[in-house]
Amino acid sequence: MKWNTRLTNLFGIERPIIQGGLAYLAYHELASAVSNAGGLGQLTAMSMNSEEQLRKEITLTKRNTTKPFAVNFAIGQHGRPFEHMIEAALDEGVGIISVTGGNPKPVFDLVKGTDVKVLVLTAGKRQALKAEQLGAAAVMVVGQEGGGHLGKEDTGTMVLVPQVVDALSIPVIASGGIANGRGLMASLALGAEGVEMGTRFIATKECTHAHANYKERILASNETDTAIIKRSIGAPARVIRNSFTDRINNIENHNGDYESLKPYISGEANRKFIYEGREEEGFAWAGQIIGAIQDVPSVEELFNRIDFEAEQIMSKWTLSRGE
Repeated sequence: MKWNTRLTNLFGIERPIIQGGLAYLAYHELASAVSNAGGLGQLTAMSMNSEEQLRKEITLTKRNTTKPFAVNFAIGQHGRPFEHMIEAALDEGVGIISVTGGNPKPVFDLVKGTDVKVLVLTAGKRQALKAEQLGAAAVMVVGQEGGGHLGKEDTGTMVLVPQVVDALSIPVIASGGIANGRGLMASLALGAEGVEMGTRFIATKECTHAHANYKERILASNETDTAIIKRSIGAPARVIRNSFTDRINNIENHNGDYESLKPYISGEANRKFIYEGREEEGFAWAGQIIGAIQDVPSVEELFNRIDFEAEQIMSKWTLSRGE
C-alpha cells in the first residue's frame, strides 16, 4: 500500500497515521515502533520528570529508529512550565513538535527562526484557524468521541473535520473515534490528509508502560463504557467508566470545585490505573472506539491490517464505479 497525502509528504512518513501524545505512555518503545512502521511516533514530554529524562528518551528513540518522530507538549497542565522542555527538544535536534491544550503561541515564539514543524491539536474551527495563523504546519482536529481531553462543544469528528478542512489551507488530521482502516478511509473521504489515533495504540505490544489490566479493560469494553469527567471545570475529558470516575462525576454534580476534584483527577490517580492496574482507585483515558478494539497486536501488525482494510474499501469503491 503506497500512501501519498500532504501529511506523508510534509513529515516524510510512509503512512498517514500519527500516534497520539498519550500521557505517561508515549515513550521511546512506542514512538520508535510507530515511526519504524511508517507512521509518526510521538514522545510525551510533559509526562517526564525533567529535561534530562526527555533528552534520554529522544536519544533512545533515535537509537531505535532513523525515521521521523515528534515530541508532544501538553501545555495546559495548570501552569506547569514547559519552556525548558521545548528548549531541550530543540537542542536534541527534534524536527517536529506537537502542542495540545492551552494557547500554543508561546511554543511558536520559542521555535521561531528554526526549521521545526509544529502540529497543533484543536477541537474546533476557530482554534484551528488560529493555529494556522500562528504558523502551524498542520492541525489535528479531535471530535468528542476521542479519549482524553476534548473540546467544550461536543462536536463529533464526522461533523467537525470537513468544516475545518473547508476553512484551512494547511493539512488537517482527523482524530477521535479512529482505530482501523475504515476510520482512516472515512477521514480521507472527509477531506483530512491522515489520522491521529490514541486509544488504539494503548492496546499494542509496544505500549509497554500500560498495565495489562488497562489493555484488558479496553478489550472488554464497548462504546458505551466511557464517561466524561472535568466538564464542570471547563476541561472535559473522556475516560473508561468505573466506580472511581462515577465518584468524580458525583462531586461535579454536587458543585464540586477544582480543589475538591484535585485528588481524583491528578496524574497520580491516572497512574494508579494505567501503571499499577488498580482499576477502582484511579482513572484511565479512552475514547468510544474501545468498542472496536479486540486484540493487542504489534504496531506493524496493526498497520498492515489497516492497509488491508483500506485496500478492501478502495476495491469496493472501484467496483461501484464499474471499473
